[in-house]
Amino acid sequence: MSSSSIRAHLALVALLSATTFYFAYKSRRLNKFLRHSDYRKKPENPNPNKGKLFFISQTGTSKTLAKRLHALLTSNDLLFDLVDPQTYEPEDLSKEALVLIVASSWEDGKPPEAAKFFMNWIDESANDFRVGSLLLSNCKFAVFGVGSKSYEKTFNMVAKDLSKKMRELGAGEVLPVVEGDVDGGELDVVFEDWSKRVVAILKSGGDRLENGIVNGEASIVGVESDPVYHEYDDDEEEEDVVESEMVDLEDIAGKGPSRRSVNVAETNGKVKDSKRDMVTPVIRASLEKQGYKIIGSHSGVKICRWTKSQLRGRGGCYKHSFYGIESHRCMEATPSLACANKCVFCWRHHTNPVGKSWQWKMDDPIEIVNTAIDLHAKMIKQMKGVPGVTLERLNEGLTPRHCALSLVGEPIMYPEINTLVDELHRRRISTFLVTNAQFPDKIKLLKPVTQLYVSVDAATKDSLKAIDRPLFGDFWERFLDSLKALRDKQQRTVYRLTLVKGWNTEDIEAYSKLFSIGNPDFVEIKGVTYCGSSATSKLTMENVPWHADVKAFSEALALRSEGEYEVACEHVHSCCVLLAKTERFKVNGQWFTWIDYEKFHDLVASGRPFSSKDYMAASPHWAVYGAEEGGFDPDQSRYRKERHHKLSR
Repeated sequence: MSSSSIRAHLALVALLSATTFYFAYKSRRLNKFLRHSDYRKKPENPNPNKGKLFFISQTGTSKTLAKRLHALLTSNDLLFDLVDPQTYEPEDLSKEALVLIVASSWEDGKPPEAAKFFMNWIDESANDFRVGSLLLSNCKFAVFGVGSKSYEKTFNMVAKDLSKKMRELGAGEVLPVVEGDVDGGELDVVFEDWSKRVVAILKSGGDRLENGIVNGEASIVGVESDPVYHEYDDDEEEEDVVESEMVDLEDIAGKGPSRRSVNVAETNGKVKDSKRDMVTPVIRASLEKQGYKIIGSHSGVKICRWTKSQLRGRGGCYKHSFYGIESHRCMEATPSLACANKCVFCWRHHTNPVGKSWQWKMDDPIEIVNTAIDLHAKMIKQMKGVPGVTLERLNEGLTPRHCALSLVGEPIMYPEINTLVDELHRRRISTFLVTNAQFPDKIKLLKPVTQLYVSVDAATKDSLKAIDRPLFGDFWERFLDSLKALRDKQQRTVYRLTLVKGWNTEDIEAYSKLFSIGNPDFVEIKGVTYCGSSATSKLTMENVPWHADVKAFSEALALRSEGEYEVACEHVHSCCVLLAKTERFKVNGQWFTWIDYEKFHDLVASGRPFSSKDYMAASPHWAVYGAEEGGFDPDQSRYRKERHHKLSR
């Protein structure tokens, strides 16, 4: 054998030896993994009839639903443990025979924080080739999803992903994923139907449960099941189905039955649905508990604390200081309780409906105005006899002269908003309308209002998404287009900035760049109001700025505008500061931020074009920025509450 042949032979032997060593090493690693995960062992369950019922919850809705299902299972002698996934070892899933999961989807379709480890383990296991497709082969499961269809692409993503991954790991799905919609108003009905089907399957046992086949529907590993949808029976008569218990705010999304009894059935993946009420009975009950008066099926009115305050002669709100509103004659209302955002600082804790378009029954605008005024008057009458309320102010309050269309929701969504505004103006009631900058086309079509606001909650795309949590995928484009639409309005326009410490207080330069887009007459800068803790919001008192913080931000923003805007007014009590366009509203050194309301109504009635300069009025000295009064009307009596608790800020 030649020397070259010998060298080739030795090289081949070395290669084979190395290969053998490598696979032996990998085999030992794999065996170690299998021993650690008990993969080779047949899962043992001391009680094969006892299962696990998991809830993956952020706001408490899924937990509430899971508790209901647990009670139903127990009443049918079906033994299940109610489990929070953050207290559960995911590797024990291989030992489970029966698993039910009620799963919520959170921001961007991701799981709630408490379930991230659980979900990550399932995802990693399904994607690990060493685990294979038999890890959960002894497990039968079903998943119910809880989400908001308004978010479209991420709707119930967690539930659907759970179903897919568990099937990839060999688990048998006894029912396809059912997708509950918290904003559709039928979550309870759909969940109850799913729960009954689960109980029927578990009680029947045998081959139906063993094979993972229900009603001819087979669970196929690796193939995502089609969601189950439901239809309404239009022939069913209306029934009162309000639950007697009061609902916690954070759980309200999971307790929204329809206003009538409905039949639920699968309909080839489509929903047969007539126009429904925006406000369901349980949501109505909760809002009424908060002091709202619900008008028809989608509107509301509520008496403001500043209305009560000025009725008692104890001062008005910042709109009184900035624009001359008589707070005791102001009616706070909305023709649409629905909104297209779920802002982190929402003072209603997201108890109102959400949507991207009008999909509900629609009430008559004239009837809304009539009812709103009647209900407002009744609330004013309840102030009779309260210390400080004079007969003169009470009588004035019974006839509102101003309507703040900013109570909650998105007023501009209401299809008949122009007719409603016209009716208010016909009664010589001025209008301040607030929109959340997601409906630019609606802004363009809006008739003149006394003052039009756009909420500018953030100055960058990322921060706007984080703070407003909008439903629209093209939210940033809609936001910018809304500002552009504002620029074309001839009447008074306002950017309303809500400062949230740690979220948007550092974006001064970015905010200043937005000024040229909408060219607003005014910029209101207000510190966020802390509305208590909520599972839907991460805000604490640490996020609430002091008035000094708001002033510093406002002064820096005015400075950045290079004289185009100046700090004009402030209301210390509300932590609110007003910037005004210098050239337009500062005349011979005096600010004209107030409104001549009678002049405005005359201009509207004339039908002729007019601008914001045509109905401005001089601001009083006490409202001007830096005044000793701090925006408090000296004709009112200042009342200071005694506070004995320590501030956490």
